[in-house]
Amino acid sequence: TAIEIDVPITVGPAFEGESIRKKDMYVEFGGTKTPGFELVRMVGEDEIEDGKITVVGPDIDTVEPGGRMPLGIVVDVYGRKMQEDFEPVLERRIHYFTNYGEGLWHVAQRDIMWVRISKDAYAKGFRLEHIGKILYAKFKSEFASILDRVQITIYTDEAKVLEMREIARQYYKKRDDRLKQLRDETVDTFYSCTLCQSFAPTHVCVIAPERVGLCGAVSWLDAKAAYEINPHGSNQPIPKQGVIDEVKGQWESFNEFVFNNSQRTITNVNFYTIMEYPMTSCGCFECILAMVPECNGFMVVNREHSGMTPSGMTFSTLAGTIGAGAQMPGFMGCGKSYLSSRKFVPADGGLARLVWMPKALKEELRPQLEEAAEEAGLGRDFIDKIADETVGVSGEEILPFLEEKGHPALTLPPLL
Repeated sequence: TAIEIDVPITVGPAFEGESIRKKDMYVEFGGTKTPGFELVRMVGEDEIEDGKITVVGPDIDTVEPGGRMPLGIVVDVYGRKMQEDFEPVLERRIHYFTNYGEGLWHVAQRDIMWVRISKDAYAKGFRLEHIGKILYAKFKSEFASILDRVQITIYTDEAKVLEMREIARQYYKKRDDRLKQLRDETVDTFYSCTLCQSFAPTHVCVIAPERVGLCGAVSWLDAKAAYEINPHGSNQPIPKQGVIDEVKGQWESFNEFVFNNSQRTITNVNFYTIMEYPMTSCGCFECILAMVPECNGFMVVNREHSGMTPSGMTFSTLAGTIGAGAQMPGFMGCGKSYLSSRKFVPADGGLARLVWMPKALKEELRPQLEEAAEEAGLGRDFIDKIADETVGVSGEEILPFLEEKGHPALTLPPLL
């Protein structure tokens, strides 16, 4: 149902799946075209004024239609029952609550989020403080049991966005580091995430300690916390029961859960391979894995990379092919941190199968990938055996490079 919030547009879940095309857009933020980030952080009782909404920097009426601006959204929260573990859970809700606004569009998360406001919403008088009003109303109503005070600051001043983005990244890192201690084998429960079903009705994410949600923003700890906050929400515990295939990672309990929650369309899911019954993909994934048959390996491309890839498709074409809840053998959406996980497609040969990735992504993840390669016995220099767009963007172009470097994928059993 639509709720009464003092904004010039209608707000309700009915608008959640709408998209805003470039020609209908008044302004956009982030999406790797301008700096952007979003952060929910817990603060002390005396550091917050309930209901205060501040815009730091110019408003959207300072740009021409079709323009771009930087954007930082900081939601400070205080509550007697609030826990640090709940921060990322609330942060992921920024995505949903923003999409409730008619004429607002939000994808991705953290520091790669991408937001658009339509010409129609702008014409009705929609401005940045109204995003704050929507978020305030929704956080207060949906998390009344844990939040006493909510304060929102929206940054568009570029220097301030860049400064605050560094602070946000420290929060993201701290959260990611806590997860590193956990192992799939040492827990008896994974968690589901069906938050993206408004975009992808048959998609069910199953989140394990060593596999973050495809969006990169929902970890096993986050899902566990979300279930504590709301036992009837989109994160449900699934006990790990009835092993069918230990190597490919298939269990009866997960098959049953996914079948019942995918509009009864997906019957089997393997967690440790992308070659047979891989997990479905939504549309919020940070990266896409795809097979490169000529090189007996996989490539990965991230949302920020706009160029061609050895799969013969760009990120956006791939996303259109595998998204919306499809299960496509040889292709799968994933979070960035999954690439350095010990459980990165282990049934397919793990990290040794990775033959191509964009150079910028390689550099961004270098420390984690070097550590993962060393742990997998591939050596820290393995990362430099992975081809990128400077070597080539097709299987034929990169094969000589892989042969020269002695890439391990070339000696692994055939994929097909």
